[in-house]
Amino acid sequence: MGAKRQRLPLVIHLAGITALGGETGTGASTEEPAGGRRWLPSPMADEDLPVVSFGSLMTEGTTLVRRGQHDKALGCFNDALKLRAGDKHCLITRSKCFLKLGDTENSLKDAEASLQIDNTFSEGLYQKAETLYTMGDFEFALVFYHRGRRLRPDLHKFQLGINKAEEAIINCIGNPSSVKLESKEELCFVSRQAELQSKNANQKQQNKPKDQKDQKQTKKKNPKTEQQLLGQLYADKAYLEKLLKDEDLMQSSTRQGKKVVDLVLSGISYLNQRRDFWQQQKPIYARVYERKVLRQGWAHDKKQKPSDIARSIAKNMEDIELKAERLLKKIQAWSEDEVPNKNELIGNLHSCIGNAQLAMGQMEAALRSHKMDLDCARQNVLTEAMSRALDNIGHVYARIGKFQQAINTWEEKIPLALSSLEKAWLFHEIGRCYLELDKAETAQEYGQMSLQSADEEGDVEWQLHATVLVAQAQVKLKDYRSAILNFERALEKAKLVPSEAAQNAIIAALDNVSKSFIAELNKGHKHGTAFSREDHLFSSESIKTTTENGEENEKRSRDQKP
Repeated sequence: MGAKRQRLPLVIHLAGITALGGETGTGASTEEPAGGRRWLPSPMADEDLPVVSFGSLMTEGTTLVRRGQHDKALGCFNDALKLRAGDKHCLITRSKCFLKLGDTENSLKDAEASLQIDNTFSEGLYQKAETLYTMGDFEFALVFYHRGRRLRPDLHKFQLGINKAEEAIINCIGNPSSVKLESKEELCFVSRQAELQSKNANQKQQNKPKDQKDQKQTKKKNPKTEQQLLGQLYADKAYLEKLLKDEDLMQSSTRQGKKVVDLVLSGISYLNQRRDFWQQQKPIYARVYERKVLRQGWAHDKKQKPSDIARSIAKNMEDIELKAERLLKKIQAWSEDEVPNKNELIGNLHSCIGNAQLAMGQMEAALRSHKMDLDCARQNVLTEAMSRALDNIGHVYARIGKFQQAINTWEEKIPLALSSLEKAWLFHEIGRCYLELDKAETAQEYGQMSLQSADEEGDVEWQLHATVLVAQAQVKLKDYRSAILNFERALEKAKLVPSEAAQNAIIAALDNVSKSFIAELNKGHKHGTAFSREDHLFSSESIKTTTENGEENEKRSRDQKP
C-alpha cells in the first residue's frame, strides 16, 4: 500500500475489498487479471485502512477547536454529519465553529436544526441565543435565554445571558424608568400625521436609486467614533487600510495561493462587523454616560473627609466581623459528615474575625481570636493554619508593644516558613523587635539573615528593608563606618524600587550618621586616640556623597512640580 494511506469511501471499506486502480470486487484471489488491476482480499484491507467513525471525527474536531483551528474542525464536523445526519450534538459543535469563524447565518441554521430535532434541547437554545446576540438581535436573544433558564434553572450561563442581553437593550434604548410620558392633549391627530409622514418616507426610499443606497451604506464612520468603538483594534484596521494602498502587494498571493487583497479585505470586513456590533451593544452615548457616572463617583470619593473614610472602613470591618461570627455559629452546628473540612473552616473564620478586630483597634479581642485559630490548627495538625495564626499573633503583640512575646511567637514560626521571601520578612520583623528592645547585636544578626534570604529570593524591596535594619543596628552599636556603608547600599536599593520617601529618609539618616562619625573622630583627637587616615577620608567622602544625593533629590522634586 506504501507509506501514505488514502482515506477511501466507507462503502468500499465495508465491502471488505480495496481495489488498487479504482475498482472493487468480491473475489478473494490475489492473482493479477489481464486488465492490469490487482485485487486485495478483505483481511489486508482491514489491517491497512483506518476505520473512520463518527466518534473519532467528533473527537478530532473538538481537539482542533481547542487548538483554535476552527476551519479544519469544520471539515471534521461536516464529515461526521455525513455519517450521522441530524445529530443534535454535532450540529451544535458545528454551530459554535461557524460562530467563531464569524459565519452567524450558518451558525443560526445549525442551532435551529438542532431545535427542530428536540425543541427542549438546552444547548440548542443557548447556542441560538448566543448567535442572535452576536448578530445584534438582543430582544430575540433574551427570549431564548429565558426559555433556556425555564428548562434548566441550574445552568448559570442562561442567567448571565439574560443579564448581558438586558444590559445591551438598555444601552440601546435607554432605561425605561428614566422616561416619563405625559398625555395632556388628544394624540390621535398627531399619530395620523406621523403615519402619513412614514408612508411618504417609505415611498421616497423605494424610489431612490440603488447606487445612492450603496453609497450611503459605504459611508465612512467618524474616525474618532470608530476609535472609541474599536479601541486597540483601531490601529490594526488603520494598518490594513494602509496596506490596501500598496498596489504591488495587493496583486501578490500567499504560498497557499490566496490573494493578499482578499485576506486584507476580509480582515477589514470583520473589524467593521465588530464595530457595528459594539456600536449596537453599547452606543457612544451610553459609554459617555458611564464615564460621567464614574467621574461623579470619583469626585464624591475625593470630597469625602478622612474621618468619613475611616468611619466607612470601620463600618465595613464591623459588617465582616458580624457576618463571620454568624457563619461560625452555623458551621459549628453542622457535623463533620456534612462539612468534611469543618475544623479548617472554623480556623479560617477565627482568623478573619481577628483581622477585622485588629483593623478596628480591638487588640485584646483580636489576640483571643487568633489564639483560637492557633488552638484549632494545633488540634487538627494544620501546618499552614498554624503558620498563619503565629504570624497574626506576633503582629498583635508588636502593635501593643509586647516585643518579647512577638519575638517568641515569630521564632516559633521560623521552621514553618516555606519560602525565602517569607523568611526575609520574618527575620526582619524579629530583628526590628530586638532593635526596639535595645538588643542591637541580635537585631544586626537577624537583619543579616533577612538580607541573605532576600538575596536568595532576589527581592529588591526586602533587600532594602534588611539593609536599613542592619545599618540602624550598627548605629546603635556606634559602628558608624559600617552603618554609612550599609545606608549607601540601601540608598541604591531605594533608587531601584523606586521609592522617593525611602531615599529622603535614608539621606537624612546618612547625614546624621556622618555627623556622629565626625564627632566621634573629633572626640578621639581630644582624648589622644589615634585614627587612621582612611577614617578621615571616609568621613569627608560620606559627607560629600550625602550632600550630592540630597541636592539630586531636591532637583528631582523641583522638576516634578508644575
